[in-house]
Amino acid sequence: METKKVIGKRRFSMTITTTVFAFLYLPILALVVLSFNSARQGVAWTGFTLKWYAELFRQSDIWAAFLNTIIIAVTSSVAATAIGTFAALALYWYQSRLKSYLGILVYTPLIIPDILMGVSMLVFFVAVGLPLGLFTIFLAHVTFCVSYVTVTVMTRLEDFDYSVVEAARDLGARSRQVFTKVVAPIIMPGIMAGFLLSLTLSIDDFVITFFVAGPGSTTLPLRIFSMIKFGVSPVINALSTLLLIGTLFVSFFGSKFRKLIF
Repeated sequence: METKKVIGKRRFSMTITTTVFAFLYLPILALVVLSFNSARQGVAWTGFTLKWYAELFRQSDIWAAFLNTIIIAVTSSVAATAIGTFAALALYWYQSRLKSYLGILVYTPLIIPDILMGVSMLVFFVAVGLPLGLFTIFLAHVTFCVSYVTVTVMTRLEDFDYSVVEAARDLGARSRQVFTKVVAPIIMPGIMAGFLLSLTLSIDDFVITFFVAGPGSTTLPLRIFSMIKFGVSPVINALSTLLLIGTLFVSFFGSKFRKLIF
């Protein structure tokens, strides 16, 4: 009787798991398949074609938006990683009466709605007279990515043995040498995780970017949004498929690179 109950629970768990994975991945699989469908509208299969990929590479405005996205994502992620790393070190190691309040400020961007952050940044940029464009998008992305990096690096610091820092100082290492030779290598997995998380969030962001973007500063999410106003084009399916392949490629080689270093 007990064996039947165990088997029943396993089957139920497997059913739920399979349903969840199907719900998550079947739409992505359908998108990839439809990118090779010759039909312009609908989901009925009318034949295999690569014309949507050819048309995608002919649309220069999409690739201009993609270039803007990559530039903003890389630069904002680098800046956010540097700021967030030093913020995490300061919050974790240095004692201050303001430490708890600063911790609240770090976590605030993680929980407030994106639309609220987007509107507040728009109001701020207009108030200080800063023209909306790629630079304002960069500032906005750095602002919300810093919190993610800080939290990620602080998680890594939870397992940090401070005695190695004291040992390095006893051996005559200067502050810069302690950081570059001891601290940075130990927390590097957290730094890389924060950078990759920031990169992903920046590339994916739409709501905040929508408010702070100006003329000539269209990013890929904004471009895709403007395209789907007139219906889901197979070109968008082709673009999404290439983005999916690129993401898997970066994830695979990023994992290999991490194993080689760490």
